[in-house]
Amino acid sequence: MVDARLAARPPRPRAPVRLPFAASTATRRAGWRCPRDPRVDSSGGGTFPFPSPGRCPRLAVAHRNRSPAANLVEGKALKMSSTVPKSSNIFWHDCPVGKTDRQKLLKQKGCVVWITGLSGSGKSTLACTLGRELHTRGKLAYVLDGDNLRHGLNKDLGFNAEDRAENIRRVGEVAKLFSDAGLVCIASLISPYRRDRESCRAMLSDGSFIEVFLNMSLELCEARDPKGLYKLARAGKIKGFTGIDDPYEAPLNCEIEIKEADGVCPSPSDMAGQVVTYLEEKGFLHE
Repeated sequence: MVDARLAARPPRPRAPVRLPFAASTATRRAGWRCPRDPRVDSSGGGTFPFPSPGRCPRLAVAHRNRSPAANLVEGKALKMSSTVPKSSNIFWHDCPVGKTDRQKLLKQKGCVVWITGLSGSGKSTLACTLGRELHTRGKLAYVLDGDNLRHGLNKDLGFNAEDRAENIRRVGEVAKLFSDAGLVCIASLISPYRRDRESCRAMLSDGSFIEVFLNMSLELCEARDPKGLYKLARAGKIKGFTGIDDPYEAPLNCEIEIKEADGVCPSPSDMAGQVVTYLEEKGFLHE
C-alpha cells in the first residue's frame, strides 16, 4: 500500500535545461509553441507562447532542427550582441619576449607593406612576387590578401562603406600583430578610403607602415579586368564597385608610388624590386 503522505506529496518539478540566451530569444521570436506546456488551452483554443525551449524536451529537439527563418533571427541576435560596448576593465599583459627579441631572432625588422589601388591594378600579383623575393633572401613574410580574408576572417562583411571600414580595421589589427611578431606583413587590399588606411597607419606609430600605391589608370585596370568584375559593374550587376559607382581616394603621402608607363603596368619583378630596395634602405631586412 502506498503511503498516504507520499500520495499527497506533489510531484517534484524537473530542473529546466538552460540554453544560450540568443537561442532562447530566437525561439521566442520564431513563435514556438509547446504542446506539453501545462498552459495549453485544454478547450482546444490553442497554446500560449512558451518562453524557452529548455523546459520542454520536445521543443528543445525542434529548436535544434529549427527553420532557416529562426536561424536568421538568431544570427541577427548574435550580431546585435557584438555591438554591445565592451568592458573597460581589461589590462595589457606584457610578456618577457618582446618585438625586439623576435626581430633579433629573425634578423629582420617587422613592418607592414600596405598595397592599395584599383581592382586589376596588380596588387595581389605584386604581393605574391614580393613575398617570393623576400623568401629567397631568407626573410620571413606573410601575405594578407583582401579576397582571401573574405573567405574566413571577414566573410561576414559586405561592401558598403561601414563593412569596408570594418574590413580594413580587422586587417590592420592582424597586420599589426604580424609586424609585432617580426615579420614583413604584406597587405593587399583595394582599401579605397583614405581615412581607413590612415587609421591603420596610426596603429604602427614607429614608422613601420609602408603604403604602396599602385597608381594605374581606370582604363588600364578595366581593360585588364582579370576577374571580370568591371564588366559586371558596368552591366549593373555589381553595385558600389570601386572606380565605377564608388570612389577611390588616392594616397596623399604614400611611401612608394608605382605608375604605369605609356599605358603599360611594370612587370611584377620590377615592382617587387622597388619595394625591396625601399625595405633595404630603411633597414627592415637586417637587424
